[in-house]
Amino acid sequence: MQLSAEQSQRLLDIARAAIRQTLEGQATTEPPETDPVLMSPAGCFVSLHQRSDHQLRGCVGRLDANGPLAEVVRQTAVSVLNDPRFAGRRVQLNELPNLEIELSVLSPLAPAKNPLDFDLLNDGLFLIISNRSGCFLPQVARQTGWSKEQLLDRLCTEKLGFPAKMWQHPAARLQKFTVAILGPEPFENSGGACGS
Repeated sequence: MQLSAEQSQRLLDIARAAIRQTLEGQATTEPPETDPVLMSPAGCFVSLHQRSDHQLRGCVGRLDANGPLAEVVRQTAVSVLNDPRFAGRRVQLNELPNLEIELSVLSPLAPAKNPLDFDLLNDGLFLIISNRSGCFLPQVARQTGWSKEQLLDRLCTEKLGFPAKMWQHPAARLQKFTVAILGPEPFENSGGACGS
């Protein structure tokens, strides 16, 4: 999906507003969306990192393209505050100035011809084995430097709870996708569009 600078900023502002409103105990409300691109269906991930050391503070998303992108961004932004990996230390309102936000808008899933049929640095992966599934965004390979095999091994162990080489099992089903990355940028936007 091609997004203009204005559309990208609008999505980032929707995510910021939803996170801030949720942390302030308010209902997440946005004016009705009229841009047809932002009303088209797409999946999305919202990631929060500490600005000082890029440590993850939350990453949650939806792979399916069953709802309007603007609404999926809003819902996912609220969900990132409940990332189960941070149940003991959830993001707090006073942390927002120290965070950066990034959105990954997903293309539709496409089946891989074989387990290694993906572009290591540009494709995200969604692996399904025996009713378990796991996903890595393309940013994972870029940040870690893992090979295709290492990426699939880690996907099996970290996301599916299987032995590393389970991706080679005949029942394994791999799908791939691309992303449009919006950000990362400071959560507190100097433009003030995220509300006060």
